[in-house]
Amino acid sequence: MRKKILVVDDELDMRIYVSTLLETNGYKPLSAVDGKEGLEVARRDKPSLIVLDVMMPKESGISMYRDLKTDQQLKDIPVIMLSALSKKTFFHSQRVLNEYQGENIPDPEAYIEKPPEPEELLEAIQDCLE
Repeated sequence: MRKKILVVDDELDMRIYVSTLLETNGYKPLSAVDGKEGLEVARRDKPSLIVLDVMMPKESGISMYRDLKTDQQLKDIPVIMLSALSKKTFFHSQRVLNEYQGENIPDPEAYIEKPPEPEELLEAIQDCLE
């Protein structure tokens, strides 16, 4: 049974790149174009891991991430954030949102800046799934 990994990214090229990398390394990729569709796919297919872009139209990756981590059914799915946004900027925005909303959303299991090196992404995936 291949592990299902959901790739949520508005850029078709990035979805194809990551999905192909997953497929050729024995995983079953699922994909979504934004956070809204990503949550629907996550609820329906219960992936083992989610690779999530930060900046997307409709529902951003930050919004989807916060929804995932406050959903009892989905909160334990590990998430790798994948973004052109710097790691420092992302974590700062998370701290500000936590304070503003009075929540304590945990940090994602990994954060990789785009474009991802295949080895770095695969290593992060393996670490999250162990």
